[in-house]
Amino acid sequence: MGDNTRSAFMSIGLHGLIVLVLLFAADFSLHRNPTDDQPAPIDATVVDSRIVQAAMNEKTAAARAAAQAAQAAQQARLAAAAQATAQAAAQAAAQAAAARHQQQQQQQQRAIAKAAAQARAQAQAQARAQAAADARAAEAANRRAAALKREAAAEAAKRAAAAAAAKRLAEARARARAALQAQVQSQVAAEEHADEVARGPLADQYRAALQSRIIQAWIKPPAARAGIDCLVQVTQVQGGDVTGARVTQCNGDAAVRQSIENAVYRASPLPTPPDPSLFHRTLILEFKPNE
Repeated sequence: MGDNTRSAFMSIGLHGLIVLVLLFAADFSLHRNPTDDQPAPIDATVVDSRIVQAAMNEKTAAARAAAQAAQAAQQARLAAAAQATAQAAAQAAAQAAAARHQQQQQQQQRAIAKAAAQARAQAQAQARAQAAADARAAEAANRRAAALKREAAAEAAKRAAAAAAAKRLAEARARARAALQAQVQSQVAAEEHADEVARGPLADQYRAALQSRIIQAWIKPPAARAGIDCLVQVTQVQGGDVTGARVTQCNGDAAVRQSIENAVYRASPLPTPPDPSLFHRTLILEFKPNE
């Protein structure tokens, strides 16, 4: 229920209460004894009874006429109040109905506007989707045409180069066989040289140089005990720059392990091998300082 409807009912209730009060007052006035308004009898010893009776009748008639006039005025007031109450109620009901009608119209207008907005949004979305679909179809058609054109050109080039390709293939195979043979021979020679170097004194000298460089860079922890013997994995790049250090086996504690790894980084760059075949990106070195 809206504010206008509540105001109408409150107005009707107020006017009804006024009418009830007026009706109660009128009823009380009508039931009063007319003799109550008469003045006290006059003490007279010599009065004609007919004159007295006539005066009393006249006064009674006047009182009755006054009461009737008061009653008529009261009824007129009550009728006017009832009419005003009815008019107020009708006006309040009309205002409430008008308010409801206006609210319904506003709701309908909002619903129509919302439906129109949704319809526009849906139409725009459909238009965008259709435009995107058309663009994709056109792009696909263009790609297909370009692909067919490329395929035709490739096929023509393939047919044109078929004879020359056979000749080039034969020549390439001959060169490949020669290169492979030379590579095998070179690889065999390099492996033989590497094996010879690895078994020779150069490998021992290189390993000793690496171990010495790392031991010189080592800072012994205060709590390190004697007889440390560990294996450390070292990764390096060309030029000897260290990229990684990790102790894999060790009879020392965590502080000793960390100190050895730090020493490897401080020893970077590592000594260059006396022979290129001795270079390896990953090395396993023994760390055993002389104490």
